[in-house]
Amino acid sequence: MCGTCGCGEHHHHEHDHGHGHEHHHHHHDEGKVITLEQDILQRNNLLAERNRGYFEAKEIFCLNLMSSPGSGKTTLLEETVRRLVGTVPEAPLSPIHIYVIEGDQQTSNDADRIAALNIPVFQVNTGTGCHLEADMVNHAVKHLAPVNGSILFVENVGNLVCPAMFDLGEAKKVVIVSTTEGDDKPLKYPHIFAEADVCVINKIDLVPYLDTNVETLKSNALKVNHHLQVFEVSATKGTGMDAWCDWLVSECTKCK
Repeated sequence: MCGTCGCGEHHHHEHDHGHGHEHHHHHHDEGKVITLEQDILQRNNLLAERNRGYFEAKEIFCLNLMSSPGSGKTTLLEETVRRLVGTVPEAPLSPIHIYVIEGDQQTSNDADRIAALNIPVFQVNTGTGCHLEADMVNHAVKHLAPVNGSILFVENVGNLVCPAMFDLGEAKKVVIVSTTEGDDKPLKYPHIFAEADVCVINKIDLVPYLDTNVETLKSNALKVNHHLQVFEVSATKGTGMDAWCDWLVSECTKCK
């Protein structure tokens, strides 16, 4: 798992449920470590299912946004919010209620950017942790108290490895990959692409300046997971954003 990067030690400062996280790295016995990892994932998945039940009961459409740092997750989210809440001409006729959970190791920079759009946002700083977990989402949702029929975007910590392993209770996992990262990323990080439902290829406006081939990037992603729904967008220029937002609205059938 991800013990090598220290993410087993939970220092997220928002809360401490005091379950005495036993997965510190004092155990050099491999069998013990594997058992602990299974326990962590099992406990996480149990709570993820509770989150999922809550979202389904309240008809909240929850998306887990995953990508490496710098892929343009927050910019994509900002532009998506502008369209869905009606602050740009392309917006749907009735604004949709949107909530955001921002996961980062440090700072509230991304949360501040979302809050500036007058969207309720809850910041989770994970400290050394390289992914969000179901309990952090559960805690954040209690604070946000989203209304029925809303969209909840969870922006995960920038990392193409560990977030894939932790179910948060989301309806859809979205992996965002930018053209600046090259077209081999799905082959180098297959697990996150295999787990995702949707792949957003961002920064397509930069392709003329790069060696990246978008078709290769897309076909590599589909090789890993042929069920992936792929959107090619430029969050900054607006290209492809209509198709992405139309999909969100059509998936969120109960959004009010």
